[in-house]
Amino acid sequence: MRLAVFTSKYPARVATFFERDMRALIEAGIDIDVFPIYPLDASMWDYSLDTLNEDVISRDKFHHLTFSDVLKTARPYPLRRVGTYLRDVAATSSSAIRHGIGPLAKTTYCLSKAWTWAKDHGDDYDHVLAYWGNYAATSAYAFHRLIKRPIPFSIWLHAGADLYDTPVYLKQKLLYADQIITCCAFNRKYLAQHYADIFPSISGKINVCYHGLNFPDFPYNPRGRQPLTIIAVGRLSKEKGFSYLVRAAHLLIMQGTNVELEFVGDGEEAAALKILAEQLNISDRVSFHGWLKFKEVQKAIGQATILVHPSNGLGDGLPNVIREAMAIGTPVIASDIAGIHEALDDGRCGLLVPPRDVEALANAIKALLSNPEQRVTFADRARKRAEEKFDMWQNGINLASLLAATKRDRACPNSLEESLRGRPVLPREDGRPRRDVPTVIS
Repeated sequence: MRLAVFTSKYPARVATFFERDMRALIEAGIDIDVFPIYPLDASMWDYSLDTLNEDVISRDKFHHLTFSDVLKTARPYPLRRVGTYLRDVAATSSSAIRHGIGPLAKTTYCLSKAWTWAKDHGDDYDHVLAYWGNYAATSAYAFHRLIKRPIPFSIWLHAGADLYDTPVYLKQKLLYADQIITCCAFNRKYLAQHYADIFPSISGKINVCYHGLNFPDFPYNPRGRQPLTIIAVGRLSKEKGFSYLVRAAHLLIMQGTNVELEFVGDGEEAAALKILAEQLNISDRVSFHGWLKFKEVQKAIGQATILVHPSNGLGDGLPNVIREAMAIGTPVIASDIAGIHEALDDGRCGLLVPPRDVEALANAIKALLSNPEQRVTFADRARKRAEEKFDMWQNGINLASLLAATKRDRACPNSLEESLRGRPVLPREDGRPRRDVPTVIS
């Protein structure tokens, strides 16, 4: 099966989960081409994993376009498809403008790329997969509508970037999709709550597929760690809750526990976090390493006593760094938010704390730092849990089987315009889901 995969930015500094998912599909026999909506930044290849190197997939299967490329290569379509495209542009733009000029501009940009990609590659594939539910899915939708054959269309939902925050015309794309894949079971509950009006129509095609790991790349070693070292990894943005971690570190130091706090990553909150550390007089105990390559990040996690992920609200679905720490043997403390409890098995494999609670976070850190036996117990359980749930090769086989078995469902709306008119999406006559596939494909 030839699969067209639409994603946001690739290569990118943080794309390890995408690379593992794609490699697993390739190993399962899927022939993939990738359509990133961002133009190529060749310097980002330095951050890519070897798991998706040129021996695995040639660079000419990544179809980058600049906007000038689109203008230079613009060519006409048959009149029927031009009319379809223009109606879809009107429907998506009308929905996007409700969220502001930014979403409208991004939507227009993505739609223009879909036009060129469909003209050059539209008849080459057996299935279209939107890896993200936001603008990548908009481009994938327009591409799918412009091709000639009725092939399946699937959409993969993750977290804040494409599900929780500014979900531009997501309802219509959910109705249009033949399969909805999501990275944690929490997201299924989220859809049931926030899309209750259409959930009966889409529930039978929602599938949970956890992002996976290649465990030989994560040698397990729960011992020999640096003492009192806390590490936090990720984009330094407000929703990550890292300011609460800085305040918790300050509280611990004031109580006599001289922790070392290390941040790996960068972002718009970096300056504010540094200022906060200075104001609390703990700058000498807080280090900011910026963006590191994967092997360097892995080494840093492997040396730390514990990893803390203090999300302050919905943003991450199930953070990749938590899975990686579990595999390596670094105990985890994290906010009890979104799908994190699924990874930590409701607290059996790590400590869960309420978000935005500095005292609770500090107490959890102190308790785990002072109990080496508990750290090893958590590490052992976490590694076993990770192997059971997050094996990329098995998850890839399951996902490939799902995609290969999917057929284009004639009950799905033919366009976003029809979805906006409220056309019903009917289940099978016997009331069961339309396809005999597992709900969870971990």
